[in-house]
Amino acid sequence: MWISSNNKYGVAIHNWNGDVRYGLPIDVGDSVEILEECKNWYRGTCARKSRAVGIFPKTYIHIKDLSKIDPVVAECTQVLREWSEIWKKLFVDRETYKFHTLRKVMLSILECRRELLGATLTQDQTLELQTLVVSRIDWGNRKLGLDQVPRIGPLAIDPHNIGIVGLYNVHVTSADNAKASSSRGTLRRKVQRKILTHHLYFCMRDFGHRIGGDDAEVYFFLYDANPMRMRALSERFLVKISKDGFSNYIEKLHSNCTVFTDLGAVDLNEDLHLVAVVMRVGKIIPSETGKKVEKNNSLCCTSPTYRRPFGMGVLPLNDITHYDSSVEAEEKEYNFKIYQCEEKDFHQLHELIIKKSNGKFSPITSGNQNTQGIVVSLKLLHGGLGQARQEQPLLFQGTTITRKMGFPDVIMPGDVRNDLFITLERGEFERGGKNTAKNILTTVVVLDTAGNILTDCLWGASSMDPQNYYKSMILYHQNSPCWNEMLRLSVPIDKFSVAHVRFEFRHCSTRDKSDPKLFGFSFARLMDASGATLTDGQHELYVYKCEDPAKLHAGNYLKLPSKSKDPHAKVDCSSIFHRSSKEVFVMKSLLCSTKLTQNADLLSLLQWRTNPESIQDSLTGVLRLNDEELVKFLQDVLDALFAMFSNEEGNSTEHSGLVFHVLVSIFSVLQSNKFQHFRPVMNAYIENHFAAALVYKGLITSVEHMAVFMTKAEHPDPFQKCFSSLEYIFKLLIQSRKLFARATGGQYEDSFRRDLHSLFTALNGMLAVPSYDVIIPTQEALLNSTGVVLEQLKDTLPAPELGMLARNMLDAIPRDAPVRLIQAKLNAVKDLVSGELFHEDDSRTVVLSVACKHLRMHLGRRDELLLCAEIISEILNHLYDLQRQQREKVTNTLQHDLDSLCKNILGILIKTINIMMDGANNVLPQLVACLLGLLQLLDETHYKHYWDELSPNKDPRDLKEFLTKSLVVFEELLSQDWLVFPTDWLVMKLASNDVLRKALEEFAKPLVYRFLGPQSFDSPLWWSYFSLAVTFLTQPSLQLEKYREPKRRKILNTHGDMRVLMGFQILSMWSQLGEQKLHFIPSMVGPFLEVTLVPEQALRKATLTVFYDMMQCEQSARGSFRLVESELIDKLDLLISENKGDDEYRELFSTILLEKVQTENPGWKESGIAFIGSVTRLLERLLDYRSVMQGEENRDKRMSCTVNLLNFYKNEINRKEMYLRYIYKLHDLHLQAENFTEAGYTLKLYANMLNWDRESLCYAPNDNTGQPEWQRKERLYHEILKYFDKGKCWEKGIPLCKELAVLYETRRFDYNKLSEILILEAKFFQNILTQLRPEPEYFRVGFYGQGFPLFVRNKQFVYRGLEYERIGAFTQRLQTEFPTAQILTNNSPPDNSILTAPEQYIQISNVRPVGDAQALKTAMVPVPEKIARFYEVNDVTRFIYDRPIYKGPIDKDNEFKSLWIERTKLEISNPLPGILRWFEVKQKTVHEITPVEFACETMNNVGKELWDLIVQYRSDPKRNINPFSMRLQGIIDANVMGGISKYQEAFFSEQFLKSPQGHGQQANVQKLKALILEQIQVLEQALELHGTLAPAGVQPLHNRLLERFSQLKQSLSGLGRLKRQHSESIVNTPLPPLPTENRAMTLGNPNMYTGASNYYGVYEQDDIYTRPGDTLRPVEAANTLLINNSYQTLSNESMSIPEVTRDKVPPVPNRPRSQNFMANLDGPEVPPKRNPNQPSSPSAPPLPPRGITPDKRASNPLANINDFSNSHYPTAGSIPRRPVSAHHQQQQQQQQQQHEHGQKYSVVDISFDDPEADQPPHTQTSVGETSTHNAVASCGYGPNDFRDSGISTTSSHELNNLNNLSEESSSNSLSTVHHRDHCRMTSNGSLDSAYTINATLNISQRENSANSFDIEDLPMPPPPPIPPKSLNIIASTDSSSLDEQHSPLPKANQIHSATAHHSHTHLPNQSSNNLQQNLNHISHSQNCPQNGIGANGNYLASKKSDASGGNNANASASPNASATNINEIPNDGGTF
Repeated sequence: MWISSNNKYGVAIHNWNGDVRYGLPIDVGDSVEILEECKNWYRGTCARKSRAVGIFPKTYIHIKDLSKIDPVVAECTQVLREWSEIWKKLFVDRETYKFHTLRKVMLSILECRRELLGATLTQDQTLELQTLVVSRIDWGNRKLGLDQVPRIGPLAIDPHNIGIVGLYNVHVTSADNAKASSSRGTLRRKVQRKILTHHLYFCMRDFGHRIGGDDAEVYFFLYDANPMRMRALSERFLVKISKDGFSNYIEKLHSNCTVFTDLGAVDLNEDLHLVAVVMRVGKIIPSETGKKVEKNNSLCCTSPTYRRPFGMGVLPLNDITHYDSSVEAEEKEYNFKIYQCEEKDFHQLHELIIKKSNGKFSPITSGNQNTQGIVVSLKLLHGGLGQARQEQPLLFQGTTITRKMGFPDVIMPGDVRNDLFITLERGEFERGGKNTAKNILTTVVVLDTAGNILTDCLWGASSMDPQNYYKSMILYHQNSPCWNEMLRLSVPIDKFSVAHVRFEFRHCSTRDKSDPKLFGFSFARLMDASGATLTDGQHELYVYKCEDPAKLHAGNYLKLPSKSKDPHAKVDCSSIFHRSSKEVFVMKSLLCSTKLTQNADLLSLLQWRTNPESIQDSLTGVLRLNDEELVKFLQDVLDALFAMFSNEEGNSTEHSGLVFHVLVSIFSVLQSNKFQHFRPVMNAYIENHFAAALVYKGLITSVEHMAVFMTKAEHPDPFQKCFSSLEYIFKLLIQSRKLFARATGGQYEDSFRRDLHSLFTALNGMLAVPSYDVIIPTQEALLNSTGVVLEQLKDTLPAPELGMLARNMLDAIPRDAPVRLIQAKLNAVKDLVSGELFHEDDSRTVVLSVACKHLRMHLGRRDELLLCAEIISEILNHLYDLQRQQREKVTNTLQHDLDSLCKNILGILIKTINIMMDGANNVLPQLVACLLGLLQLLDETHYKHYWDELSPNKDPRDLKEFLTKSLVVFEELLSQDWLVFPTDWLVMKLASNDVLRKALEEFAKPLVYRFLGPQSFDSPLWWSYFSLAVTFLTQPSLQLEKYREPKRRKILNTHGDMRVLMGFQILSMWSQLGEQKLHFIPSMVGPFLEVTLVPEQALRKATLTVFYDMMQCEQSARGSFRLVESELIDKLDLLISENKGDDEYRELFSTILLEKVQTENPGWKESGIAFIGSVTRLLERLLDYRSVMQGEENRDKRMSCTVNLLNFYKNEINRKEMYLRYIYKLHDLHLQAENFTEAGYTLKLYANMLNWDRESLCYAPNDNTGQPEWQRKERLYHEILKYFDKGKCWEKGIPLCKELAVLYETRRFDYNKLSEILILEAKFFQNILTQLRPEPEYFRVGFYGQGFPLFVRNKQFVYRGLEYERIGAFTQRLQTEFPTAQILTNNSPPDNSILTAPEQYIQISNVRPVGDAQALKTAMVPVPEKIARFYEVNDVTRFIYDRPIYKGPIDKDNEFKSLWIERTKLEISNPLPGILRWFEVKQKTVHEITPVEFACETMNNVGKELWDLIVQYRSDPKRNINPFSMRLQGIIDANVMGGISKYQEAFFSEQFLKSPQGHGQQANVQKLKALILEQIQVLEQALELHGTLAPAGVQPLHNRLLERFSQLKQSLSGLGRLKRQHSESIVNTPLPPLPTENRAMTLGNPNMYTGASNYYGVYEQDDIYTRPGDTLRPVEAANTLLINNSYQTLSNESMSIPEVTRDKVPPVPNRPRSQNFMANLDGPEVPPKRNPNQPSSPSAPPLPPRGITPDKRASNPLANINDFSNSHYPTAGSIPRRPVSAHHQQQQQQQQQQHEHGQKYSVVDISFDDPEADQPPHTQTSVGETSTHNAVASCGYGPNDFRDSGISTTSSHELNNLNNLSEESSSNSLSTVHHRDHCRMTSNGSLDSAYTINATLNISQRENSANSFDIEDLPMPPPPPIPPKSLNIIASTDSSSLDEQHSPLPKANQIHSATAHHSHTHLPNQSSNNLQQNLNHISHSQNCPQNGIGANGNYLASKKSDASGGNNANASASPNASATNINEIPNDGGTF
């Protein structure tokens, strides 16, 4: 028993090859997901084979503990697997950029995953890495169009653990973060607020200068170069450089790195610069060389060193200031140069550089030209210093902190600073009697009043250690030095009041070795007597003279003034120190202290008790104080203010008003962002330090006073500050009351409450005042404070009173108040519902009622919807959390609150959403989320209460209205697939569907209980519910099949398949309807059909029975289920075309409904079964059609499926509108494929439905314009005519023209249109006779295997090829349409293994059409060839093809004896052409042709083709003679005579007639003999004609042909005595007596001649002649047309050919008239007899050059297939007959004896390329039987010698496959043998050959017909000769059927290439060794070229010369080859 497993994963610990059924192979390390498990097996998937599901053993799997897996790692794994498939697709689609970008991101995610798995990171590092990787994941998902992952931090959320509103908010946040992400990763989150503090990380990387032999010090500081400020921003940072270079100096780790802290947004501007001050540390004057210094140092003690100016560099930081706080900045390197100037300007060098005063400074150069000056790296950090330390711990490790000279923008409560920055600016000193100026050194020291030095309180730079003294740099010989050096004093706070700083001035001599000499000093006190510190700014200090350091005692000079106007100096003080008025020292100070102040007013306020008279001034001064000063002393200031606010009794004082004003100012300062972090300090003060228990009265009074007098105030700022500060005021007020109550035991509580109510009354009055611009900010400030004010009162006032206060305050605002006030009110409501009041059960109910009241008002007015949505979201989020906490037992309060919320909000919310659905609105998604969130919280009890609320007194109108609107809103949301949410919010959509499905279960209950009764049934409401349910079930987001397998399984694990649950809900509701079901028939058929088409098997099985229920219901009520049937068929067609449904649905539909019908056995069982079967068949056709809807390669399949559908709609269910719809679909497909003829046939289907007599309007699909029926038919006819014209099918357009002509002439009398249509008809007739129409080929195609669609599976079709399309091109086209199909290489019927195989197999072969020209049956005159040809290949339904087989023993030397032909006849369902280019084979019959019959066919065809040439050249003697010459040469001089000899050997012996194969073949043997003899007579006629036409240049060739013909006749002497007929004129010759006995045959009346009659006559005497009137004259013959299509059958007497004596001349045979006989024609004239003693052929003259080539302007179609039982040659007189004289016989015998090895001749086909030779011959002749058995070898001809020879060069292998050619080996493939150029089909199905001379005259006009094929293009060795087709001279007693009379015929050999490879075939007796092997393949051949006996009689012979000749066209010559050099003759004729 398999058990489902959810979220179970494992790893393979061993390889397993999956060698069991359904086994899934796995390798070690493979991750598997387990779906199900049983005792010993798991069933699941492998990550490497995500689409494969199988089983594997439990023991091979280690189960993972998912609780220990990092969720981010698991997400990385899932994402990488999903992206990998997309990545591969990007490669296939050649999306290069996306491919490479995605690859980089995947690699980075993989690396992050590896680091996370390593578990070696700290928590902070792990969090940072998780944030980085999810940022990249979100970026990738967004770029790839995948679903967004909602997450909190780096972790994805579980939608089941969060409310729907919270889920929406998380989606919004995640979407914002995803948009801000990049492929490199970003910061953790989008910055929600402005960052106020920044820090700059600094590191000096290189110093590119060496300062002589001295050390150096580099001081760095930030500088603001704004012209208005021009000041240093930070203290200095020192980097020391040793004289050996920077890289060798390491004083301590990270001594070159610092962080400049506390930079504000104002500081980061374009004027920010980094300044580097470089000082040399050494002697005042540097030594000349470093070596000297080094030497001196080694000899004596170290000389004193001083700091001397060297240079400065400035680096602009404007690019640093352009930062994006959402992206972590990168550390960048910068380099800048060092400049120098004169020492007097050194203090301002940085300003000069910034101002670019180039004339006053110059860059410092060094010996190294590659120096870069100073190289530093910088990185900007964001946030507070503590946050920066946390985010970048490595940067701060050991790094110095360089403080800003001032406070940061945000002052933290814990910040403690006590720094005094002093800048040594300049001094003015006297020369002192010296000639040169002094080298002045300033020493700074801090002392107390006792003169003690304060140690470790001086910092010259941030990286220095604290010092007792600081020494300045020395400017050489400067009495007015300017230093501009900064230092920091950090004096302990307890010593600050007694400390002072002293500046000592000394002169440093460049020569003296002693210490510098003191010559004066200055001092400055740090704090005055009042406690105020030294004020910021510049101070000019007195310089007192002193040369004795011992006199520098504090007591000696502290009484002196340090500067002018020094209040601390004693006026009459006498001192030992003197000063000069000319000497002065200037310094600048800046205090940064959180403990000390410089403000005297603040100090006065803090000391108010000592100076009560100055309180007013102090309070006024405090109002002007800097904010920072107030905050620094916040607690002390507040204590002082509250002490002054009231007296000991709690009453106000004279200063109370001003004190309140100061308090409000201080509270307002705390509201600013700069001091936002001081709010906790204020709260701590109130709770722990505030002690004024009596101030609450004064505070209440002051606030009430402000509220009352607000409208009278001139300046609104104090009022606005007051009401903005109500939070702190009320906190102080409540705390004061608590202290008072604690001290007094709760006295005056009622009075306090009255005061509070009085205060709120005043506040309400303030809000009720009509608003105007001045007071609106104050009212807004009050409303913004309302929430926190009421929160303060929650412990003071009971909840009902609080609710009343809140309601009264909010209600006081007028309804028409300004928008700003309305927004402030709603913000107040939002504060209430998000505050602490809403967390308490008692107060929540009150607050909720207040909130709902105002929400209803604004939702109804649809204003401020965004705020309303935010309020509802806050309410729902809190209630959802509360409900989860109380999951086990929900309190009554919560239930009551939900009832209240549902009652007040649900209806108005749905109404609002319904109104807003029409337009786009940004707030709509949030409102929908609120609606879903509310539905999520409601349970059955809430719904029941709400239904009762909506139907008071059982009045259902309100309930109906609510349900209707709700269902409309829900359906609108679902029909748009939750379009209110972004498309990638799949998690949100699924969660919404889950909520909505549960809600619909509750919405269904009032339908059943309140709207189902007989009186209360509401059909529209029920319909809305069903429609909504179907829409829910069919929405795109729930169609799990479209998702990838991992996502589908994840959805099933989290939400299940909600479609199934909804389907069962629909069934439940349907079953509740009972008798009301009839209201929904047939309207619900379509929706239910959509439900059943959902590809979920369980749902289908459950819902399909609904159709039975509908049928039963309609049958019972209406007596039939026609409505259900009609609607089901209509909707099924539409829904299937929308890609719904599959084969599984078809099977389930049939099986489930049939089983239901048979089980229930209703009275309508039979009709039901028929209906189900009909729908099943329709489903099959629709699914087939849908499967081929797309793709150009599927166009033919679409046509087939369309025809299947239109036939179904017409024949099975008679749905005209559907039938017409598919007619037009088929018509459009034909037009796309340019199948104009088929498009015309298709429209004719529609036209046939219309009537000329009807005037009613009719409509076509997609055409809303109605037309009278006759006009529609007229319009269709014109369209059809246009298509037939384009398709050159004019014969089919003519009847339509006639029909239109009758309409215009006899009914509409529209002669204009009549004339037009008659002109068109005439044009069609003319086109038939004049236009070239390529004749199509036909192909049999078999589709075998189960892989094909049902409509072609295991079926055969006959295809009509495109214009000029051969089998190779056709095969390629089919392979494009079926790319996975395999082409069968043989033509045998497929066995069962192929039919049942899952693959696709296609079998293709040519077939020959069998025409049945019904239109010509009534012809009374000969039908022109152009007319007749059309019906040979059009309107055909029957086709044939042949396959060679062997019966009996096979003689290897002569296999003609056992070669049979299997002829297959195919009959298709509709004629071609039709509405398709192919139709299915409906009937197939097979019969066999005996070897003798086949030999007769072969001989017959050769004779016909030769006679075609004779007719053509008689009709047009001026045409090019070359084709005629070459054809004769190929027949007579081919040296290949093996075919006839093989026939003689095979069939002309007594042994054959007595053998089983020869039983009953005597008549056919006689027929074959007659045909062979007949060929000689035809050749004789041809030679005579050739002799008369040949020019002088061709006469040598003609003479040679005569000689060869003589030899040919000698070789055939064995068949009968052949006499030479004289060619002289017989006009004056006496008539011989008529023979009366021994006639060979009866000669017919020459006046009864028809084109179908044949005459055979053999004469022995020379004087037997034919009268001129018995033959057709050439001129008359040129105009003779084909008359009929049948041939006379000769009597049995004519089967034998006895000798005819000289005295007996056969009379003219009297032939009966054929059924189509129309006229009597005269025969041609007979040329005069020649001298009987003249030799039959002269000796051959020299051969002409090889330049004689055939005329290739056209190709000669192939010979006809002859019906041997009926066909005859033309009547007597058609060809002159001549007896053979004894002299001539003797001469022939002598010539034969001269040849020791008699030469054999083979009768072969004439050339295929002669454009004139197109019709068969019409005479016969008798030939002497040839008895020789010696073979004549084939001659070796050049490649082009046989281009028109008519000899088949097809190899045996190709012959074996002629019937199964599927690919072209060259430009044209071997094609089927076409008989249609010469054959006609009789009405009874027999195939007759019409041989009239005149029927051939139009053949020369046909060029390169589609029937030809290029033999020379086939790279195969040439085959042996094939026997020619025979003529019917012997009548058979039984009439053979059509199939028995056909023989394989060759296609015309159309030659286009001069490089074609041809070769004569060898004699059959030379190639019989390989015959059996070759014949094994012949059974697959259809296209067997029958090029005479030599080519086609050897259907069978192969040639041994293949080994030597290979595939080239030159066969090796036989040893028996003739001595004549045949290669010298351009032989392009056939071999005879």
